Amino acid sequence: MRLGGLVFNYAGPDEWAAAHGAAGYRAAYWPDVPKDEEAAYMQAAQAADLVIAEVGAWSNPLDPDDEKRRSAIALCQERLATAERVSARCCVNIAGSRGEKWDGPCVDDLTEDTFALIVDTVREIIDAVKPARTYYTLETMPWMYPDSPQSYQRLLTAIDRPAFAVHFDPVNLINCPSRYFQNGTLIGEFVALLGPHIRSCHAKDILLRQTLTVHLSEVAPGEGGLDYAAYLRALATLDSEIPVMLEHLSPEQYPDAARHLRAIACQEGLEL
Repeated sequence: MRLGGLVFNYAGPDEWAAAHGAAGYRAAYWPDVPKDEEAAYMQAAQAADLVIAEVGAWSNPLDPDDEKRRSAIALCQERLATAERVSARCCVNIAGSRGEKWDGPCVDDLTEDTFALIVDTVREIIDAVKPARTYYTLETMPWMYPDSPQSYQRLLTAIDRPAFAVHFDPVNLINCPSRYFQNGTLIGEFVALLGPHIRSCHAKDILLRQTLTVHLSEVAPGEGGLDYAAYLRALATLDSEIPVMLEHLSPEQYPDAARHLRAIACQEGLEL
C-alpha cells in the first residue's frame, strides 16, 4: 500500500515531489498543470518513487442539460487522456446526477434508465480515448450508482470495457446505520468481490450523530467509526502499489490523519 494526500505551497515539479517526500507520501494526486509541464512532473514523480494514484475528472456527465452534459463528457475524455499520458493508475469521476446538483441526490438517479445511461456514457468516454495504461473509474457514492459492491459489479459487467475499473471509497458507501455499524463487513465484501479491479482508494472517516432522524457526517480519519483496521487489512491483500489517498482535509489536518493511519497499519503489522 502507498499512502498519499494533497500537498500545498510548492513551486514547480521538484518542490511538488519533495513535498510528498517530506509528508512521507508514496502516492500522489496528479496536479492540474499545463500539458507542456506534464513531462517534468512525471520525471519528478519517478525520481521520488511516487505513484500517480488518480487524475480527477470531477464533472456531471449525466447533467439533464444536454450542453452541460456534452461538456462534462468532453472533460472526462480529456482527463482520461491525461491519465493515459502520465501513466496514472486511474482517472476518477462520479457517475453523475440527473438532478440540479452534480454530486447530490435525485429521485431519478437510482433507476434502471439512469443505470443504462451510465453504461452508455462510460463507454463513450473510454471508447474515445482507448487507454492502454490507465483506467476510467467511478467513485462509490451514497445516493447514486455505484452505491454497493453488487451495483459496481453489475456496472463492470454491463459496461464491458477492459479500461473500466474500480475506485473504492468506503465512507461513501455508508448511507444507513446498519452499514455504519457493520462497515468492516461491508469493506470485506467489497474487496472480496472487486479487489482485482481496484485502482485507487480514498481515506476519510464518517460519524453517526446522535440526532434524529439519521445524520452521517464526514470527519477526519480517527474521528469517526470507519473500521480502518479492517480497511487496511483488506487492501493489503491487493497489489502492493494500491494507493490510499487522504482527502478533504485542511493543510493542518493531513499530518495527523497520516499518523493515525500509519499507527493502525503498524498495529496490524502492515506497511503504509
